[in-house]
Amino acid sequence: MSKQIYIHEVVTRDGLQNEDQFLPTKDKIHLLNQLSQTGLDKIEVTSFVSPNAVPNLADAEQVMTSIQRNPQISYSALIPNVIGAKRAMKCHVDEVNLVVSASETHNQKNIRQSIQQTYDQFELIIDYLSDKPVIRNGSIGTAFGCPFEGKVSEFKVLLLIEAYKSLGIENITLADTTGMATPTQVYQLCKQVLTFFPDLQLTMHFHNTRGMGLANVIQAIQAGVTHFDSSLGGIGGCPFAPGATGNICTEDVVHMLYFMGYDLNAKLDSLIDSSIHLQSLLSHETPGQVSKAGKITDLHDPSKF
Repeated sequence: MSKQIYIHEVVTRDGLQNEDQFLPTKDKIHLLNQLSQTGLDKIEVTSFVSPNAVPNLADAEQVMTSIQRNPQISYSALIPNVIGAKRAMKCHVDEVNLVVSASETHNQKNIRQSIQQTYDQFELIIDYLSDKPVIRNGSIGTAFGCPFEGKVSEFKVLLLIEAYKSLGIENITLADTTGMATPTQVYQLCKQVLTFFPDLQLTMHFHNTRGMGLANVIQAIQAGVTHFDSSLGGIGGCPFAPGATGNICTEDVVHMLYFMGYDLNAKLDSLIDSSIHLQSLLSHETPGQVSKAGKITDLHDPSKF
């Protein structure tokens, strides 16, 4: 029996927040409704941050309350503070996602707080959510390397996971925020984490900045990981990673895993259609490959070549 792999879509949060243009709210809602029929296991819909900080997500409430939810999908949102948590709860999100960087410098650049200040903020959030029926996920950015500080030690990542667990958070995401992870490093860190914390629901969030995203997925699976974030079309990226191509591409990941024999709820053809639709909404080509080249089972008339 093959292993089940779970796909978490982040295009309307991590993907669109880095776009130069504001995607109209009605287009976001239509895209999310389309994605809700593609068999995805989770969709990170938006982020309840200040509209001044991320103008592209200024319509967070309208989007979250207007989409047609599929009961088989968990709908999540990133929240930075108690204000964001209150906004998310009014919209009845299924899951909230907290984010801290493993790098002190990156954390300061990203959210203008020290790591300790960020965890102090998390305590307030968790206290507010104590009686709320919502899943809590804790993400660790730059878990595989920082563009300012370089290598991040495995011990530092383990300490940050332990700090999350002390807040009662059992779902953890490790993010390769600027695409610095290598496959060997991914395997080693994932093995370490799952050895020390065998009961975690561990998710990997890879960026394809240096073209190693899909190889990193395979090594994470080999280490025992079954949950992965990805972005339709491969859009996204980090503003602190010059030349970043974006997150790993959802349809490319699903295509690879499907033809390797893994079990997935995600429907490849529907995702390809959604990716083509996304590209029609944007003013540029997306980095994904399968939507351009087709599936490996797509055959062609030799007389046309």
